[in-house]
Amino acid sequence: MIKKLNFQKKLILIAGPTASGKSKLASVIAKKINGEVINADSMQIYKEFTVLSSRPSKKEMKKIRHHLYGVLSVKEHFSTGKWLYLVKKKINLCVKNKKIPILIGGTGLYFNAITKGISKIPQIDRKIRENIRTLHNKIGQKKFYQKLILIDPISKNKILPTDTQRTIRAYEVKITTNKSIYEWASNTRSDFLDFDIKKIFIDIPKDILLKNISKRTTSMIKNKCIEEVKRFLKLNIDRSLSANKIIGVREIELYLKKNINLDEVINLINIKTRQYAKRQKTWSKAHMIGWNMLYSDDFSVLTKKVLKVIS
Repeated sequence: MIKKLNFQKKLILIAGPTASGKSKLASVIAKKINGEVINADSMQIYKEFTVLSSRPSKKEMKKIRHHLYGVLSVKEHFSTGKWLYLVKKKINLCVKNKKIPILIGGTGLYFNAITKGISKIPQIDRKIRENIRTLHNKIGQKKFYQKLILIDPISKNKILPTDTQRTIRAYEVKITTNKSIYEWASNTRSDFLDFDIKKIFIDIPKDILLKNISKRTTSMIKNKCIEEVKRFLKLNIDRSLSANKIIGVREIELYLKKNINLDEVINLINIKTRQYAKRQKTWSKAHMIGWNMLYSDDFSVLTKKVLKVIS
């Protein structure tokens, strides 16, 4: 039975660490409130990665309409700004069709873009971007990061030395606009102030999360994620592109080169996924203040808790 909500441009945000059961929850909630699911995960957007990105199954997506899953090639540059542009269209489409948009994922920057807005940085010339990426490839991330903090000291405490994508982005913004990307970010405003936004974070306990991660990694191996990575590597895309960051890609590449065995692949994927989940939970504590932190090991109870928040 569909639960009727007071429809005044309602927007549901469901975030949480990887392997917390968000996708299943979103589908169930969508069915109950006449909603549709919109992807807010930066890796599930890629066409080429179904298994490693843990994209919802075709069966799930047939039951409830899903948007922005598997719509982008790994060869393309993608950003939070481009995601926001696409997601606005999908949210407006849902509203037009009298559906409740439910954003689901684990990419904190995407949710920030919804709740706080995104800086209106001028578009950067493609040639400039290509030249900057060529420079990065030539000198490497370590030296490139040092160049960034020399021209943009603000970035030092904002970007990790190992974060290739954000380092390049901050550098191109500073070079082009003579203004730090974080100065641009200080004057932002949400595009969804006229929506009734309900914000939920799945605060799954650590012990249960670790079990889920281990179980999911084993399932990925069984579901031919190695073949998925083989196909990806044949594309030989630029190493600075975001798709290279998907956990499992580099580990499986090492396996294919016979540098490690399958047990080591599984172990490394589990370790990196646990580290990623920890970062997601840390992000939530710093940037999702005021969100409803919910969990129950009984799925029906969790569903009821979510419905109570959004009703």
